[in-house]
Amino acid sequence: MALFDKQALAGKRILITGGGTGLGKGVGGVLAEYGAQVHLWGRRQEVLDKAATEINEKCGAERAFVKSVDIRKADQVDAAVQEIWDAHGPLTGLINNAAANFIAPTKDLSPRGFEAVTSTVMNGAFFTTHACGRRWIEQGLKGSVVSTLVTWIWTGSAFVVPSAMAKAAVNAMTMSLAVFSA
Repeated sequence: MALFDKQALAGKRILITGGGTGLGKGVGGVLAEYGAQVHLWGRRQEVLDKAATEINEKCGAERAFVKSVDIRKADQVDAAVQEIWDAHGPLTGLINNAAANFIAPTKDLSPRGFEAVTSTVMNGAFFTTHACGRRWIEQGLKGSVVSTLVTWIWTGSAFVVPSAMAKAAVNAMTMSLAVFSA
């Protein structure tokens, strides 16, 4: 017996960045299982396709849709969000889940490595939230944003300074927007 009605999330359209693997894929599968339409974004099309196939087969319906999007590029994010709006209707939720990391002593991290991590995590979360939020506000719609964080934002951790910094920024953005919209 299911704890929740299998259609509890019917009519919900949720975008998950970093949705092709790990936590993003897992959450996407559960949301779809309960009736949501999920849009999985990531860098690798073949990984996204595999995730969508698995989710759709498990659900017995086409509930997972994919697009390879470089969330570090604001114009690409905005265009991809508009594609969802045009083809499927407005999103009702966003999960900022995409992450990047290089496990390395900070002294050995190159500026390029630092930028790769921080731009994926921080800029990507901002660009995606901004693209969705702007549309929700313009259309008078409600939307939910959940941002996946790490304990490092509170405790720090060895060898993950760029990730900790970027995730702390995502936490600050999410809390600031929640205060504004309350």
